[in-house]
Amino acid sequence: MKRVARNLTAQVLFAVAIGVLLGVLNPELGRQMKPIGDTFIKLVKMVIGPIIFLTVVLGISNIADVKKIGRVGGKALIYFEVVTTFALAIGLMVVNITKPGKGLDATLLSKGDVSAYATQAKQMGFVDFLMHIVPASPVEAFAQGEILQIVFFAVLFGIAIVTMSGNGSPLTDVLEKILEVMFRIVEMIMKVAPLGAFGAMAFTVGTFGLKTLIPLGRLMLDVYTTMALFIFVVLNLIARWYGFSLWAFLKYIREEVLIVLGTSSSEAALPRLMLKLERYGCARSVVGLVVPTGYSFNLDGTSIYLTMATIFLAQVYGQDLALSKQLAILAVLMITSKGAAGVTGSGFIVLASTLASFNVIPIEGIAVLLGVDRFMSEARAITNLIGNGVATLVISRSEGAFDDTMREAAVHELAAERAAR
Repeated sequence: MKRVARNLTAQVLFAVAIGVLLGVLNPELGRQMKPIGDTFIKLVKMVIGPIIFLTVVLGISNIADVKKIGRVGGKALIYFEVVTTFALAIGLMVVNITKPGKGLDATLLSKGDVSAYATQAKQMGFVDFLMHIVPASPVEAFAQGEILQIVFFAVLFGIAIVTMSGNGSPLTDVLEKILEVMFRIVEMIMKVAPLGAFGAMAFTVGTFGLKTLIPLGRLMLDVYTTMALFIFVVLNLIARWYGFSLWAFLKYIREEVLIVLGTSSSEAALPRLMLKLERYGCARSVVGLVVPTGYSFNLDGTSIYLTMATIFLAQVYGQDLALSKQLAILAVLMITSKGAAGVTGSGFIVLASTLASFNVIPIEGIAVLLGVDRFMSEARAITNLIGNGVATLVISRSEGAFDDTMREAAVHELAAERAAR
């Protein structure tokens, strides 16, 4: 019993269950737990920027070959585009088969205020997004937690070290020690992960209530089913093709998956995911480039949700979209799903901008999704997390930068740690 009590997996599951119970039995008190969940997310975000910067810089300095850096980045971007397009297409196919919006009366569904999302959607553009990658100041990028800006600055910093005429090893030695300290801080933060999961779940259930799930339960079921199919069929086949067992990998990162489940934020597990991928056998240079970039460009779960939500709203409003129109929506989402990367509430912003560009479904229609969106965000975040993990394994293997001996050692070491708790 003591061993179970000390196990992080058991602690997070217990915390999530207690959070759900509190939200159901005492919604008012559940809503007051919001600061606990928010504080945990802030603690994690506090270390994300430095860890990404240090990992990217040290990874590039270890490569010492600028051409290889470009090759890894190019492979990653091509992989992201192919797999996210696959995710968009799967979402489109399933929602057309199951038709979760048929027969629902939009006037009878509870709605929320989406004016803020509609306003941001008008301001969002792909060119603006590309310009936003370059930070006005690296200090501002760290302060704002802008992942892509930090990656951009870190790549330049790392290349500068590689191309120095002198010896950059004294600097990289210092950065290595700082990175080690940052991961120690992550270990300290993870001790309160159950509290963060409890606070976030209690707030979610207390604010939105389980009763909001009933009218749109069919959509939720279809979204969760589609994401499960994507993970256990598509990602599983990709992993097997490159010589990995998806199930073994999921067991290895199960604590990170549960943290994401409890907090609805894939960023909550980002530092630990990067550390575990390194221990699993992926080269630091690949982890540093693929994972942070993937958090903006490889959003498989978000892609599935966006297509399903768009066609769902068309069904609710009685719009029978032709295949050509649906394919056009798919093409637009391929671009806009990248354009809102890293923006709070990006799913709704992208959805609003897509609806506005076609002018077929009322943009106000996304208001009917607000009540259940938070309950679907867990599935999106978990799918994004697993998708980025698999992407890193694939790019590492294709670059000949994966160590199978390290993988076996990491699995045995983690099993021993869990048994000793």
